[in-house]
Amino acid sequence: MRTTFHLKTLAVTIATLSVASVSSAAGLDRSGQDVTAFFQDGVYAESVYTYIDADVSGKDSANIIPSSNTYVEGGDTGDIAESYDFFRYGVKADINDTFSIGLLYDEPFGAAAEYTEGNFVAQEGDNREATITAISGGLIGPDSPLGITSFAQAQGTVDALQGILRQGGTLTADQQTALARLTPAVGIVNGEFGTAGENTNVEVRSQSLTGLLGMKFGANKEFQVYGGPVAQRIESEVKLRGLAYGPATGYTSSSNPDMDYGWIAGMSYSKPEIALKAALTYRSEIDHDMNIAETYPLAGTLAGDPAAANRSSKYEITTPESVNFDFQTGINPTTLATAKVRWVPWGDFKITPPLYNEVSRNNELYEENGLNLVDYDDDQWQVELGLAKRLAPALAVNGTIGWDSGAGDPTTSLGPVEGYYSVGLGAKYNVTPEWAVSAGGKYLWFGDAQGALPTDKIVADFDDNDGYIVGVKLSYQAKQDF
Repeated sequence: MRTTFHLKTLAVTIATLSVASVSSAAGLDRSGQDVTAFFQDGVYAESVYTYIDADVSGKDSANIIPSSNTYVEGGDTGDIAESYDFFRYGVKADINDTFSIGLLYDEPFGAAAEYTEGNFVAQEGDNREATITAISGGLIGPDSPLGITSFAQAQGTVDALQGILRQGGTLTADQQTALARLTPAVGIVNGEFGTAGENTNVEVRSQSLTGLLGMKFGANKEFQVYGGPVAQRIESEVKLRGLAYGPATGYTSSSNPDMDYGWIAGMSYSKPEIALKAALTYRSEIDHDMNIAETYPLAGTLAGDPAAANRSSKYEITTPESVNFDFQTGINPTTLATAKVRWVPWGDFKITPPLYNEVSRNNELYEENGLNLVDYDDDQWQVELGLAKRLAPALAVNGTIGWDSGAGDPTTSLGPVEGYYSVGLGAKYNVTPEWAVSAGGKYLWFGDAQGALPTDKIVADFDDNDGYIVGVKLSYQAKQDF
């Protein structure tokens, strides 16, 4: 008689610790877009809660001259990573021995960061004179080659030269040079003290609803193809504050929630005799046409009109495609091995607000394409290996180890970590034959990274950071006979 692997009691963490598989370590990835609830036998439902708390701190750069990219170690940034939580839900049922349907909800992408110290906080008080002297690198001050010794004189010169242009006049070569060099410095000071005391922060939220239809085939129904539509909603808010952001200090944007649609498709294979399941899942890109309201103090300074600092418009964000590979197999009747691999091409992702991009084109270095507010250099790879053990008919435990590649270093100052290593533990207890409670936790070691501006200027250095994730799940599973 052959040994049958008791899949129901072995499959402790196919979805238990997967809720704690990712944080904001690579790009905006959060939930990992897990679909393993759809591969459970019979009628299945789950409700999952995940909480993530990370400590991400470092040193800012003492170099606040926008034209200089040299990193000079400065003061503490404080812990910039805000704790956050999210839910995931899934239901699945077999129509017959061939067709299955499912509905999954998760929160796939997001960010939550706030700087409360250092050059990422707008100065309070009135320190315009010392500030404009420091950021101009000697252009303004006692030894100014332009003869401009104070902020008031710099502001007056910019206003006068812009007035000549508005009246249809022309500037001499020296006047054009003076205007080009003085305007950014004046704009930085106006942006800095116009938002005095405010912190840099970013928040991105998303929700996703995935519908699935699967069809089994093969001599023993061992193969399954599946797919369906995906509805995704996303919104964001960004505030850049402090001299670390140079000309962009004071920039604020708010993108209204937008709903758009994509699709999912995949193929799986199962062999119940050895508790083997393997699935390869692809999710498409989703294009969002979003309404955005932007405030950029430098835009008002450049135009000589405070009203030009505010604009409402539309722009596009494309959330990335992804590929997930999920695998499990029984080692013996009480032990299960699991593996998960995920790929997301964050190297193709970018956020390019219209006003932000337009202002950046005033710099001759970026006048052709302008700058993105957020982009990444590398694609993300994530690998997680696990081992589950049934200790009693109603109790199983598991452990995992994981690695995330991150999305490049240097990376955006709004999410400055370069991947992570992780270890995790979890347990599942069947309260009844149908109902089960699972809980798990992970500890993460984040990779060191430098935070950079879109101009490639290094503005902070982060190392020796870590975090933890905890998750709980309530699940229901019942057999279906056909």
